[in-house]
Amino acid sequence: MSDSDDHAITPYLDYLRYERRLSPRTCESYQRDLKDYLNWCAQHKTDPWEKVPQAQVRQYMANAHRSGISAKSLQRRLSSLRGLFNYRLREGLCKVNPAEGVRAPKVERKLPVTLDVDQVGQLMAIPCKEPIDYRDKAILELFYSSGLRLSELAALNVVSLQSSDGMLDIMGKGQKSRRVPIGRLAREALDAWIGVRGQIAKAEETALFVSQRGTRLSVRAIEDRLRVRAIQQGMPQHVHPHMLRHSFASHMLESSSDLRAVQELLGHADISTTQIYTHLDYQHLAQVYDKAHPRARKKPD
Repeated sequence: MSDSDDHAITPYLDYLRYERRLSPRTCESYQRDLKDYLNWCAQHKTDPWEKVPQAQVRQYMANAHRSGISAKSLQRRLSSLRGLFNYRLREGLCKVNPAEGVRAPKVERKLPVTLDVDQVGQLMAIPCKEPIDYRDKAILELFYSSGLRLSELAALNVVSLQSSDGMLDIMGKGQKSRRVPIGRLAREALDAWIGVRGQIAKAEETALFVSQRGTRLSVRAIEDRLRVRAIQQGMPQHVHPHMLRHSFASHMLESSSDLRAVQELLGHADISTTQIYTHLDYQHLAQVYDKAHPRARKKPD
């Protein structure tokens, strides 16, 4: 890959960062994908920009597939290329998008793992004696109450709780803001944590959740605290932040069947992302049916 090729993708990456406002991690993934394409073009002595035929993109994707790259990564690579050439089309730098019409292998979508309501109750029943007990309980309650992503919870400040209507202002993916409610038990846990937070937080620290050093709790530390608490509470499986988000979405959908509302609460840009929880709901209904319907139950041996 030449320096000129490297510079050619810079405007597109700037567009993703500053106009689309994608997360740094997403931009880094796009950059890696595009550099891989440019390196492949250099190795095969093909021009990555001028009159690129669709067959060249197909060959690049086939080569990546043969090398053992997962279907999900292949889809992202193809999305990166489509986005780049669409950008070049808008800027008048090319006349066609050679990545259009090229398909990547389908990704087998796995259903998310969730906790049932009793398991959630077991996890939340933390005996609180020390400030970090109150902190960890508030973290768990807030994850489940409001369906937050790990990065969203870690970024919260004390002022985030001070809205007059009791809602929580969240800055989500792509710097998109949304407002979510805080459940009663989560509010009680947060109030209890705020009452003892000053015992460990540094005076100038604005973060809602702090470590014992008094500074903002990192995403890695939050993940670790959930793992430790799940073990202490006797949970039968590994518990991570996204499992609580999945559980929130699944339980909300089971109770309300309002897919649009759950989409808004989760901050999903596309409702198709939220629809995976309908499959969980159907799976639950099928299990209930198999156990309850007289014509569905297996005959005893």
